[in-house]
Amino acid sequence: MNSGAVNRIGILGGTFNPVHIGHLILAQSAVEAFDLAKVLFIPCAQPPHKEPAGLVTAEHRMAMLEAAIEGDLRFEVSDIEIKRGGTSYAIATVRQLLRIYPQSKLFFIIGSDTLPELHLWKDVNALLKLCTFVTFGRPGQNHRPLQPDDLHLDPPWPEQLLRNYQELRLVDVSSSDVRYRLAEGMSIRYLVPLSVEMYIAEHGLYVK
Repeated sequence: MNSGAVNRIGILGGTFNPVHIGHLILAQSAVEAFDLAKVLFIPCAQPPHKEPAGLVTAEHRMAMLEAAIEGDLRFEVSDIEIKRGGTSYAIATVRQLLRIYPQSKLFFIIGSDTLPELHLWKDVNALLKLCTFVTFGRPGQNHRPLQPDDLHLDPPWPEQLLRNYQELRLVDVSSSDVRYRLAEGMSIRYLVPLSVEMYIAEHGLYVK
C-alpha cells in the first residue's frame, strides 16, 4: 500500500441479518480496488428505507459480525449506529466518523442496486461532499449500464459516482436467502463463515 493508505477507511453499512460471505468479499474487493487501510462494518439500528424482515437483535448481529471477521486486521465492527439508536441515517454516521477519524478519507461502499436510489437518502448532497461513494456491481444484474441521468442528482455527482463504479465477480448470496434456507431447515454451509453458522445454530436464530 502507499504511504497514504493508513487514512483511507471504508464504510460498509447494512442490517447484516445475518452477515454472509458476499459481505466479506465485497469488503475485500473494496480494500483492493481503493487501497483502503481498513473497512468498518456498521450494523444499523433501524434501516431508513425498508422494513426489516425477521431482524434479530443488535446484539446478535454484532456478535455474528465479530465472529465473521475475527483474525482479519483489515476489518473492524463499529457499533456507532446501534449506540445512537433510532433510524440510522448515513449522513449522521459519516459526520460522527469524521470526528473520530479527522485525518481520514472515508469511502462509502454500496452495491449497484443502491446507486439509483442514492438521491432519496437524507441530506444526500451534503453526504456526497463528506465522503467518496464506491459502487460494486451485483451479480445477476443484467441491466444496461447506468447513465448519469439514472441517478437523479445534480452535476457533478452522477459523473463522479459512475467513475467509482466497479464490476466484480461477487458471490450471488443474500441475507434473505440465508434466512429462508434456515427457516426451511436447509443448509447454509459455505454461504456464511463457519463461525457464523455455529452462532446461528447455538442461538436458534431465523428458525420458524
